[in-house]
Amino acid sequence: MAAFDYDVIILGAGPAGESAALNAVKHNKTAAIIDDRPEVGGACTHKGTIPSKALRGGVMTLMRYHSNPIIQASELSAQFTFPRLLSKVADVIDKQVRMRSKFYSRNNIHHICGSASFIDANSIRVKLSDETFETLTAKTIIVATGSHPFRPPGIDFNHPRAYDSDTILDMRHTPSKLVIYGAGVIGCEYASIFAGLGIKVDLINGRGRLLEFLDDEISDALSYHLRSIGVVVRHNEVFAHADLSDDGVTVHLQSGKRIRGAALLWCNGRTGNTSRLALENIGLSADARGNLDVDHSYQTAIENIYAVGDVIGWPSLASAAYNQGRAASSAALGLEHGKYVDDVPTGIYTIPEISSVGKTERELTEACVPYEVGRAFFKDTARGQISGADSGVLKILFHIDTLEILGVHCFGREATEIIHIGQAIMKQPGEGNTINYFLTNTFNYPTMAEAYRIAALNGVNRLAN
Repeated sequence: MAAFDYDVIILGAGPAGESAALNAVKHNKTAAIIDDRPEVGGACTHKGTIPSKALRGGVMTLMRYHSNPIIQASELSAQFTFPRLLSKVADVIDKQVRMRSKFYSRNNIHHICGSASFIDANSIRVKLSDETFETLTAKTIIVATGSHPFRPPGIDFNHPRAYDSDTILDMRHTPSKLVIYGAGVIGCEYASIFAGLGIKVDLINGRGRLLEFLDDEISDALSYHLRSIGVVVRHNEVFAHADLSDDGVTVHLQSGKRIRGAALLWCNGRTGNTSRLALENIGLSADARGNLDVDHSYQTAIENIYAVGDVIGWPSLASAAYNQGRAASSAALGLEHGKYVDDVPTGIYTIPEISSVGKTERELTEACVPYEVGRAFFKDTARGQISGADSGVLKILFHIDTLEILGVHCFGREATEIIHIGQAIMKQPGEGNTINYFLTNTFNYPTMAEAYRIAALNGVNRLAN
């Protein structure tokens, strides 16, 4: 049995694991990444962020063509089947894998394909693809194993009409109607994607409104837009059971409703990938969701073991995972530049997309903070009119007395890009973070960024007598 000694062993080849390894080797430490996929990138590249956003990009292209009166939409739709779009997704995944593989080879990061479990706090047992085993040792171990979709008992996910957010990317037909149970971020994203493809969608939500963590106005805008493209949104519903047959699916709800469809997409929760790690061998345990508890250095209850990414729960975003991995390896190596990730902009890739940073109106109202709102509607901007972005709004929440920007919320095309302008100003020290920045600086015209100037003027005008 071969034994390998590394400074750091990372379990998981997603964004968190990759950044942890890169940070370690940049500081002259040896690193190995163990992942059960033969290709690098983790679930983010193969099942989550990259494929779903690539799929979304193809659907957005179709929707733009549909809005062009010169093109025969019926002829184009026949070319945009779900399986055909998936072939384009595969191309993007291949490019990502090739690019990330170069990171590994260029930086001498050892990628080991196998299933990992703890022997003790410094030793990992790896079951390799040929069914043999190796033991690897390291001073520090970072768990970045990610998460997988929660699957309730009673649904046969081997049935060709039942999918979760991972297996939906393996669907090889175009259903006439899709029932999505779970209206969180993933459920809402897929609802808009499939509706954009011309598929009837029923979106079943267990709560009273969509994405309750959003600013209420943005949540309302999403709900209105989904309904406008044909999505049937059903609030306050609880799953009872589902009947699957060769002809379709019937989802039974506790309210007595029976929702029929050609396929079911289950998007209700995720679970940390910890069940196969043999955590009991090191005296560590996961919570009911399979997540590990960490401190602000991403250190677990075991001194030399850290955890990052989806396996620690919130915020479960690739953007945060990159910074978490780097911070964890910095903490393990005794470096000073690691920072706990606690201020993350929201990025939701519905069509159109949503992004926000800072406080919502509800939060400010509950905290009794005196604030005002500035709005810019995309349909009133020159760039919005040119590009056909006829739905969308940028909101700036700012303090009435100090003019400090307290929150920025955006719904519309390129929202996840636009938000970073507001984020950058909010991070300025002292008086640098005020709405005056958008009144005293010049923005290119016509651009979507100009919405900040329009929203700022709208807001300060509300302060006038």
